[in-house]
Amino acid sequence: MPILLFLIDTSASMNQRTHLGTTYLDIAKGAVETFMKLRARDPASRGDRYMLVTFEEPPCAIKAGWKENHATFMNELKNLQAEGLTTLGQSLRTAFDLLSLNRLVTGIDNYGQDETSVMLLSELPNYCTLSAFNYADQGCCW
Repeated sequence: MPILLFLIDTSASMNQRTHLGTTYLDIAKGAVETFMKLRARDPASRGDRYMLVTFEEPPCAIKAGWKENHATFMNELKNLQAEGLTTLGQSLRTAFDLLSLNRLVTGIDNYGQDETSVMLLSELPNYCTLSAFNYADQGCCW
């Protein structure tokens, strides 16, 4: 059962607007919505679970965990607001701690038994290579 974790930058800098007038946060929200709509068309996605984590301080950063349904996830996504600081390191830690907790609770702690993807959406130019990466069967990250 794949887990897809979306880590969205909700720092104040995401309020910047593009030349079309759309904020970076709105672009990130739209990207997640589009991804989920396209993914839902694939029959193999029926077992997918989605998590939503932001750049806020924990525990407020966790907007939707593995137990929340699709409607809760989408509602939390829709209500995201950009404010505060860019805390990439802490946010990544929160995301991986949540994934490690999920592994502990579900009893999946063996190589090859789960598939997890973390998708980072941010306007940080220095971190563009981190925009999406897989965290597959690595156990606790830190």
